Amino acid sequence: MPQIPNEHPTLWIKSTKSESLKGKIIVLAVTGSIAAVRTVELAREFIRRGADVYAVMSEAAGWIINSMALHYATGNEVITKITGKVEHVEFFGNLGRADLLIIAPATANTIGKIATGIDDTPVTTFTTTAIGAGKPVMIVPAMHEDMYNHPAVMENIGKINDWGIRFIGPRVEEGIAKIAGNDEIIIEVERLIGKKTLCGKKILITSGSTAEPIDPIRILTNRASGKTGTELALEAYRRGAEVTIVHRNKLGFAGINEIYAETADQMTDVVLGELAKEYDMLISSAAIADYTIDAGEQKIKSGEGLELSFRPTRKLIKEARKTYPELKIIGFKAEAGVDADELLRRAKNTLESSGLDLIVANEVSKGGIGADDNNVTILYSGEKENLNIEGSKSLIANVLMDEITSLLAKDE
Repeated sequence: MPQIPNEHPTLWIKSTKSESLKGKIIVLAVTGSIAAVRTVELAREFIRRGADVYAVMSEAAGWIINSMALHYATGNEVITKITGKVEHVEFFGNLGRADLLIIAPATANTIGKIATGIDDTPVTTFTTTAIGAGKPVMIVPAMHEDMYNHPAVMENIGKINDWGIRFIGPRVEEGIAKIAGNDEIIIEVERLIGKKTLCGKKILITSGSTAEPIDPIRILTNRASGKTGTELALEAYRRGAEVTIVHRNKLGFAGINEIYAETADQMTDVVLGELAKEYDMLISSAAIADYTIDAGEQKIKSGEGLELSFRPTRKLIKEARKTYPELKIIGFKAEAGVDADELLRRAKNTLESSGLDLIVANEVSKGGIGADDNNVTILYSGEKENLNIEGSKSLIANVLMDEITSLLAKDE
């Protein structure tokens, strides 16, 4: 990419992953936890998504990580003391230019100071100002587990939570309340200050493959990895939606509701039950088995002749459409060994016969299934022209969520 004269070299990575935080100014406040060593990469992940990042450090943070490291990471001078420039007001006064203050890591000491209004470090000065001005603040705790479990620390966290301030993590393991992972921090920041195009919407997503038991050990399944469904769930969540994903994988993001379903029948039952909770949309991206069998109660002995008698599974989309005729439904159509015209013809037929609002078609014999990239075509009900998307599944999810946003907006 072309470089801007006098631009700090670290900013050459700006927006290389996405533009989800483009135009946003994030102040990363660092306190004296050993987890401060994680902040260099965290700052750069914000930049890779388009943000401008500034760092402010307490004196104790400087015992863990040198300010030069954060200067390198952000491309901006690090604030280690409040000067005549009144940096806290510049960024978080009523006319301040920052969009978010994120305290990562936040020690028990700093959390206690925030809860009681003590203001004696650059970090707490920034926090006092941001909270007083009603600006967005997020806190990422990191400390030993015993410290985290202290009643006063729990009380302080509860008090700050009641002010509407979001805590991310910690991950409690090995006797330590560890700082949340960068992926979790990033997506929560994107949800708070990024696109909010799906706020107030409830979206149900099916993802991955199902597995039909043959006996207590063996299963019939397919090659679907669930990567597309995962990316769709993450993109809907970062845009503000309430998201539930039904699959047999594991995402592990606290904000996304996950329901385990193994077989086609289980997935259909779960989805129909969930839809009774007034969802705005069903995205059926799972590769649900078309056939199943009556599983044996004991393991089939190896080496014996084997005959399997298949029967069709229920059709989730058709049952969902019949039960919830007004629901917006997105379908997926995967084919193998067909040309482009035949793929689109079959997808169009499914779109119309199943009463879908749009369908995503792809030919998987040349790639896509199980991979990180894909080439898909979106077909719409009505006269809108087909849209082809080629690239990463995160890109596909981003574009598809733009289309979903437009689709849902028509009902408002």
